[in-house]
Amino acid sequence: MDLVISLDGTGEKTVRVYSALRAAIVDGRLPVGHRLPATRALAADLGLARNSVATAYERLVAEGYLVSRVGAGTYVAPVRDEPAPPRAPADPLRPRAGWTFTPLPTAASAPRPRYDFRTGVPDARLFPFDSWRRLVAAELRLRANDPGGYAEPSGHPALRAAIARYVGYSRSVRAAESDVLVTNGTQHALDLIGRVLLRPGDVVAVEEPGYPPARRLFASLGARVVGVPVDGNGLVVDALPAAARVVYATPSHQFPLGVSMSLARRHALLDWARRRQAAIVEDDYDSEFRFSARPLEPLYSLDTVGRVLYVGTFSKTMLPAMRTGFVLAPAALREALVAARQLSDGYGQVAVQAALARFIDEGQLARHLRRAGKAYADRHARIVAALGAHDRLEVVPSAAGLHVTALGARSAEVVAAAARRGVAVNDLGAYGSDSTGFVFGFGAIDPALLDEGLSIFGAVLSET
Repeated sequence: MDLVISLDGTGEKTVRVYSALRAAIVDGRLPVGHRLPATRALAADLGLARNSVATAYERLVAEGYLVSRVGAGTYVAPVRDEPAPPRAPADPLRPRAGWTFTPLPTAASAPRPRYDFRTGVPDARLFPFDSWRRLVAAELRLRANDPGGYAEPSGHPALRAAIARYVGYSRSVRAAESDVLVTNGTQHALDLIGRVLLRPGDVVAVEEPGYPPARRLFASLGARVVGVPVDGNGLVVDALPAAARVVYATPSHQFPLGVSMSLARRHALLDWARRRQAAIVEDDYDSEFRFSARPLEPLYSLDTVGRVLYVGTFSKTMLPAMRTGFVLAPAALREALVAARQLSDGYGQVAVQAALARFIDEGQLARHLRRAGKAYADRHARIVAALGAHDRLEVVPSAAGLHVTALGARSAEVVAAAARRGVAVNDLGAYGSDSTGFVFGFGAIDPALLDEGLSIFGAVLSET
């Protein structure tokens, strides 16, 4: 193992070697029992006379930092000074002025509750890991995907083509390979869009209640984020601020209420964007899982003037760990978005993207969606029935996705009391709503515990 030490500064060479080695021993970079290079080898590496290194070793042995074993070498001794506490800089580095963001809690940052109704988590037990492992392993071979080179920032060509076909039959979206930009999930897609479209001070309209990470991301880019109310027909277009440059919406399955934007409201939003020369970011995050009703055409398909950017993800249909999503954008924005992707992180995981392309093209994604969709439909029906039977709750109609919302009073208090009983459910108020209620995710919950968890929640609701 090579030993790298710094000889910066002035002074006699033996002293500088001694000081550098002693510092490395004291601060732990050279651990107890570590064998040092032979004096001849270290002297050659440092460009010094062997005698300078040998004298430094001898001094460290005499002071107890090293121990020399005849015929075996020189080792770090078990006795050393306590490291000096690091000195705080007089003016430590801090976030830029105005940065007020801290990390949001995630499913991985806390112990998993017994009755897990948290949102945004699909059921990993439904995923075909064996098939996926085979595909990824095949793409990690030496001659696959040119592992010694840099990939296209827009994404693996086979995946872009597969996504274009996939959204065509699953979401009624007409797209070509050239329309697709592969991203590391939805949040990455929104970041790229914000970089390309927004200047500090620009107004971004978001749904309220809505998706907090999107609001926080646009605000972090210096935008002025304005909440717009949602009713039973989706985003209230008449309430949009006239100055909005970007409108972020979830029309297929509004998050978190679960309603679908009506066709009339969709046309009104597109007309508003055309007149105001604004962009619409359509986040279609989980509409593959539908339990009733025919889905309406996405805004992207209805758009005839190029005002809509369509964002999708495989985090809900497959697994969050895949970190793969995509953007379909108007032609005028594609080059800028690809450049933003290249500037932000270069390109994505080529082997994963190539494996996902095969996963789609071999029909395995479609089979997985059918299997998972049946399981989720059963959970959706059980949750709706249980919540609908409680006279203190009003279930918001929904026909897709991985969560159900119910309106009800004193939600923050009930959520806290339920957590003490092992039931994790989301408070509607946490999403920027003036209404009180509860958001039940059903991807993470063990189906065998679902009814028991709902029963405990109902008891807590009655007692609180």
